[in-house]
Amino acid sequence: MLVKPEHSLLQYSGRIDWTDKEAPVLVYPCSYIKMKFTGSSVAAVVENHTSYFSSFLGYFIDGEQKCVKLAESGRETIVLADGMADKEHELMLFKRMDSCHTFAFYGFEIDEGARILQLLEKPRRRIEVYGDSVSAGEVSEAVDYIGQPDPVHDGEFSNSYYSYAWMTARKLGAEIHDIAQGGVALLDGTGWFAGPDFVGLERFYDKIQYYPELTKMVNWDFQLYRPHVVLVAIGQNDANPDNYMAKDYDGAKAVHWRKSYRAFVGRLRELYPQAQIILSTTILEHHANWDKAIGQVCEELADEHIHHFLYRRNGSGTPGHIRIPEAEEMAEELTAFIESLGDDIWE
Repeated sequence: MLVKPEHSLLQYSGRIDWTDKEAPVLVYPCSYIKMKFTGSSVAAVVENHTSYFSSFLGYFIDGEQKCVKLAESGRETIVLADGMADKEHELMLFKRMDSCHTFAFYGFEIDEGARILQLLEKPRRRIEVYGDSVSAGEVSEAVDYIGQPDPVHDGEFSNSYYSYAWMTARKLGAEIHDIAQGGVALLDGTGWFAGPDFVGLERFYDKIQYYPELTKMVNWDFQLYRPHVVLVAIGQNDANPDNYMAKDYDGAKAVHWRKSYRAFVGRLRELYPQAQIILSTTILEHHANWDKAIGQVCEELADEHIHHFLYRRNGSGTPGHIRIPEAEEMAEELTAFIESLGDDIWE
């Protein structure tokens, strides 16, 4: 029996492209589809679209996390569980990776005569994160390389569930939209994303679909999700191809970046006038002048809704991506900071 995407008892989270109601497309890390159902088996019908890395899909079935590799293209039916006890089960299918791939969802297949049941409501608290590969949880499962450069990999170690961003959301009891993309910087022509020309966050922060190789850009309706807390975690990939903030803090390029960053934060402030906006980077190694620049912008804005946050090991924790224990460390510190803002922020 096919449970189609628009079934009223399915639950979705994330910026999802519903242009085709029969095949919504999941793009961003941490996006998910949940279903509570009866029966002994479940499969997902999907169509993958990949740009780089192999594509891996994450899911939880009755609380147990699993992972499956997707075909590079073409529709496929993936058996997620079979031979289970014929009783109630809960499934969460989620996007482990950033827009190195997207996938269209055509529905779940369950036993004939099985029932779809009501899920608990999503958390009332909501956060949104704008960031790069660290916020997406890239290479997070390479736990043998804590504090070290990344191993050679093909995407198999990336898991947004273990990103500091989703960990923080879980600690706060909040839903998350994770607008995170590996290699991204703020400005076009910088960073590592979508080279050789490079696409900056300034061009797609307001989009659902955004990767030029995979799709035409699709605009996001900001009224569909109103976060209480917004985290901006940009300022690390921005040093490529020229680390101008380190070399000449008062030079024209550095001044332009701070002006552009201020304008970006101002735009978020306009979109979310009631939200708390936290400006930060991560513990991934980078020059301290980028954090100095962010702090300066925060001071200049002098807005009680906008905060600058530094981790204990900010910019000095590791030369590689953030592994699960390091993400836990970051999430603990970030959660404590957000909680220090008081319970009123969630009203």
